[in-house]
Formats: sequence, C-alpha cells, structure tokens
Amino acid sequence: MGLPLLLLVTSLAVRSVFSCADHTKRQNDPPSSGHFLRKRQAFNNTNPVYNATDWDYNVPNDWGSIRPAYAVCQNGTQQSPIPLSLANGTSQYHTPTFENYDRNVTGNWTNWGYGPAFNLEHPPGEYTSLPSMRWDNQTGYLEGWHTHAPGEHSVDGDRARAEMHLVHVDAQGNELAVLGIMLDPGTSSLPFFAQLPALVPYVTTVRGQNPTRVPEVVPDVSMNMGLALDAVDRVSEFWTYRGSLTSPPCTEGLRWFVARSVALTSVDQMRSLLGASRYSARQEQEVWLHDVNSA
Repeated sequence: MGLPLLLLVTSLAVRSVFSCADHTKRQNDPPSSGHFLRKRQAFNNTNPVYNATDWDYNVPNDWGSIRPAYAVCQNGTQQSPIPLSLANGTSQYHTPTFENYDRNVTGNWTNWGYGPAFNLEHPPGEYTSLPSMRWDNQTGYLEGWHTHAPGEHSVDGDRARAEMHLVHVDAQGNELAVLGIMLDPGTSSLPFFAQLPALVPYVTTVRGQNPTRVPEVVPDVSMNMGLALDAVDRVSEFWTYRGSLTSPPCTEGLRWFVARSVALTSVDQMRSLLGASRYSARQEQEVWLHDVNSA
C-alpha cells in the first residue's frame, strides 16, 4: 500500500485588500485555453502543479553544478539580475511602446510557488493577440506576470520590498523580454492590485518521496494591465540590458527593461503580497557583457 497522501497547507492571512467581489469562482484545473508561465522549469503547462525542483533560491550559488542544463547559471556572460545605478543615468535607447495594454484581458490568477502570478488566456500556440511591447524592430507579447520578494534588482544598493516581472514572448512563445517593476509600500492603494481577487496562497502536497506544490487557480479573472504602466509613469524612464532568466535554466538572450519609477502600494496590500510569498530573489550578478543602457 502506498504512503498516505499528506497535505501540508500553508496558512496565510491574506487580506481582502486584493479582493474583488466579481471573482469568487475557484478550481484546481485551469481552462484548457489557459497557458501558464514557462519561465520556471518546475511548472507543468498541462497541469497546474509545480513539480519537485532540484534548485532553490536559498542556495543559488550551486545552480550551475546541479545539472548540465543549468551550466549557464554559473558560466554565463549576461546573467540576471544585476545592480543598477542612478549615477549612470537611464537609457536613451530601445524605448518600449505598448499596444493593447489598456484593454481588459482575462486569465488565471494563481501562485507560482513563490508569490502571486497571473497568466493570460489565449488559444494554444497563439500569442500575437496578446498585449504587446515593441522596441527597435522587435515585438514581445505579454504572456503573464509574477512577483518576487524581495525585489531582485537593486538601485544604488537598495532593493524594493518586491518586484513584478511582466514576461513577454515572441510569436512562437519563446521568452523574449521582461519588464521589471519595483514595488514598495506607500500611503495609498495601488489600483493595479486593487482590481484583483484575494491573493492565492500555495499548497504543498507530499506524495512519498516526490513533493509537489499545487497552487489554487482562480480562472476567468479580468484585469487592466494598463494600470501597471500607469503606476510607473508609462515606463518613461528605464534601465535596459541584455540578460537572462533569474532561475534555472538561467537562459540568456532576453532584453530586460526595469522601470525607474517605483509602484507604491498601500501598507496592507504590501503585507498581503509578502504574506503570500516565499523568498525568491536571486543574488545579483556581476555586470559583464550586459550592454547596460547601450545602443
């Protein structure tokens, strides 16, 4: 007889400051049209289950030695995140423009195992109908966003309480660019977060020797992504560089944009966000061939 199923449920005091009365339906299986962020190798796209991983944010220095596929985490030349500085100014190149960000989009509201995440619904394999970000001669389509706590990029040595990553893919669904928005507590509610349902905690399920993290999924959540841009002055000032994913396999070749403006939440919103998060900030990498703010 197999070992009994042991459910270890993390009890989180999720405040209602993120809640919206229109979104109360919750289920474990997403709609078939939903597509989950592929940034994290631990995530299975066909089932909302975070499989057991062989890496952890607590020991990021060892990622490159875990398996050959992670080697670039150790020997890469454009690894992320990196430290940023106001002394060097912001970018005059690669200015992003945004299309269809101000219309409502529908997606799955969940927890990627380390914090809140939202994944836009779209037909399988079809990305060009999603909100887009354009720079130079390239176009990235917004597949979803997730948060890290604390923030992964520092500015003059200071890290934000959290950081939101808006992941953009090319027409084939390959990660192409990330827009980073730093989050800190202020005095007023942030409209971007106020439109969302209550935050989703993560649930840990242990089956024998193969632990998995099974997130709850709130399907068919509608939100306006333009409110995220409004919170940072439409990304009018930004840093940009050539970087990578910030977790294994640490794939390089991504264009990073980090807004200079910080999105300010209310104290209660920030406490709720942090309460639904686990530590998920990779140590900053040495600047090397990143071409920070370069043409």
